[in-house]
Amino acid sequence: MAGSPNKPSPPRWLLAELTYACPLQCPYCSNPLNYASIDKELSTDDWKRVLKQSREMGAVQLGFSGGEPLTRKDLTELVSYSHDLGYYTNLITSGYNMDEAKILELKKAGLDHIQVSIQASSKELNDFIAGTKSFEHKKTVARLIKKHGYPMVLCVVLHRENIHQMKEILEMAIELGADFVELANTQYYGWAHHNRDQLMPTQQQLNDAEVIANEYQVSQKGKMKIYYVVPDYYEGRPKACMNGWGTTFLTIAPDGLALPCHSARQLPNFDCPSVNDFSIQEIWNESKAFNYFRGDTWMKEPCHSCKDKDKDFGGCHCQAFLLTGDAHNADPVCNLSPQHHTITDAIASAEQSTEQALLFRNSKNSKLLKN
Repeated sequence: MAGSPNKPSPPRWLLAELTYACPLQCPYCSNPLNYASIDKELSTDDWKRVLKQSREMGAVQLGFSGGEPLTRKDLTELVSYSHDLGYYTNLITSGYNMDEAKILELKKAGLDHIQVSIQASSKELNDFIAGTKSFEHKKTVARLIKKHGYPMVLCVVLHRENIHQMKEILEMAIELGADFVELANTQYYGWAHHNRDQLMPTQQQLNDAEVIANEYQVSQKGKMKIYYVVPDYYEGRPKACMNGWGTTFLTIAPDGLALPCHSARQLPNFDCPSVNDFSIQEIWNESKAFNYFRGDTWMKEPCHSCKDKDKDFGGCHCQAFLLTGDAHNADPVCNLSPQHHTITDAIASAEQSTEQALLFRNSKNSKLLKN
């Protein structure tokens, strides 16, 4: 492993992607297109080793995700183990396999936080987007989460198919008693990137949705916290992706691959290390993948001389790779990027897109695609 000249600060947030298995088929899923070919999963003991080593490094926030983490039979055991280590534990779930008994079981194990997703405000659209009949069950789960003393955190991924329901989505959140609502515009990686022309809202749709979100932020102040995440493609400057590469976030994929962000396994020639071969300390401090975009020596212009380089860190490397073919380039979202036209071209393409079927995230389709 190649060492780093300066020892980095320790990871604070660990995302444990327990599995790629999921009963839903969301066409905007950030899992890799070829997930069906990644059939090995870390064992319970492997995950405990990862959790212990990461906690010893300094990680304090832990998210269990997937796929659907509830498909892992050892989830409660891992929650209990993590609680005993001192993590603040988050479950990021579709709620599909959850019932009252499971909520009580996880609460007893020490689970601190549950975030449940819902795809739309109507049964027909929710079940279409999810590819599974799940709407009524999701609402039941949301109420049970609230009943058993958890803050109710609702996440809705927004895109062309559901953004027109913004008002109805927020009214549903109020009716369910949500404490926090994350209105997250689709990020175009994985399956979402493949379906981009079918998912990307028009500028007018986004404008209308933002007005409604702002109105509800005012009317629900002190009652329900609403987070509206503006899509990258419609911003002039990039977000500080992952708070900077290899500074805060550590993702472990189901097969044990360690990633600086959950989309990084698509980057070529990065040799992302595996927890099956190296310790978390070796991975974080010494691996080529985690050191690659630390600091600013990797930066090309216009990033290297930009006054904002210590704020946005050059933006998203995965987005730069997907749109320009080179992860070293400035995030093309930035209006200073020489490749910014790839963003405006993508927006124009989506605006003119004719009706075309979405490709749903499932194992059959995954086997037909190459990542």
